[in-house]
Amino acid sequence: MKGRQIILGRLQGRDAAVLLVDGQLEDLAIDPSDLVSFSPGAILRGRVNRLMKGQGGVFVTLPDGVNGYLRDRSGLREGQSALVQVGGVAEQGKAVPLTARLLIRGRYGIVTPGAPGVNPSRAIRDADRRDRLQQLGEEALAGREFGLIMRSVSGTADDGDILAELSELIGVADAIHSDVEGPPELLLDAPSSADTAWRDWIATDGDTVEEHDALPDQVVDAVAELAAPRIALPGGASAFIEPTRAIVAIDVNTGADTSPAAALKANIALARQLPRQLRLRGLGGQVVIDFAPISKRERGTLEQEMKKSFRADGPDSALSGWTAMGLYELSRKRDRIPLSLLMEAE
Repeated sequence: MKGRQIILGRLQGRDAAVLLVDGQLEDLAIDPSDLVSFSPGAILRGRVNRLMKGQGGVFVTLPDGVNGYLRDRSGLREGQSALVQVGGVAEQGKAVPLTARLLIRGRYGIVTPGAPGVNPSRAIRDADRRDRLQQLGEEALAGREFGLIMRSVSGTADDGDILAELSELIGVADAIHSDVEGPPELLLDAPSSADTAWRDWIATDGDTVEEHDALPDQVVDAVAELAAPRIALPGGASAFIEPTRAIVAIDVNTGADTSPAAALKANIALARQLPRQLRLRGLGGQVVIDFAPISKRERGTLEQEMKKSFRADGPDSALSGWTAMGLYELSRKRDRIPLSLLMEAE
């Protein structure tokens, strides 16, 4: 099927949402609440427990005695209440990663307490529309010390719909910031899979949305394929993605093709789909790639493809480049539960 298709349903007993683009699985949201104390995006009131001297961070006690770690301890003291947001997924046995930079996300805008100003998305290029969104944002804020990011979809949205949502989001921000003092408490839960689909995936009125009791079999099969380490690449080449406790290791093989161009072709094929593969598999942290052997000149071509692919995927990845042993390193934010864990646990 051509176009963008969003399917809501249940997968292995959990609420799930799937985005298909031209029939290909492009994104996936599965409720991880049975596996984590607090999902990424949740906003909580915590209590500063212990300052980590020399590391610049603090441990924060969250509801139910859960331990969190906040990297920026500026202005904080032990015993103080603090508003924090879950910024990612904790590795097993480690504290929940937190951020003090709260983001209250909607479909048309994102409220940024502590970062004043109205900032329309760079994807909105029409100067008149940018000016209008600036006016709408300032009108909605009404002098509050909050900021607003106007998302790209607001470029074509109805002004009334935008104002209605911004008013709701700013009301949530007001409520959170008036509730700083007190014991650890969950103030705003993470979005559901359906909320994520509505907020982040629906781009135009032409996008179709289907709701099922359970995800269709063909979608379940496509998700199950991601649990296997092998990725098929054109020309019989393949790659294997294997997460370990310390890193995500990736190996590229050219298969039976022994032509001079085979290695570069296989490497570029992986580079073009690697952000999607990591996103769908829920993999992050340090990633080390053993590309098929290529010349130093060809490495430059491959690096350009890597930069292009990850630029389109957003700001949550950092490309470090080649090591002395000829491996390629990058890091990606751990913002999801690994799909392998979600598929194992029932």
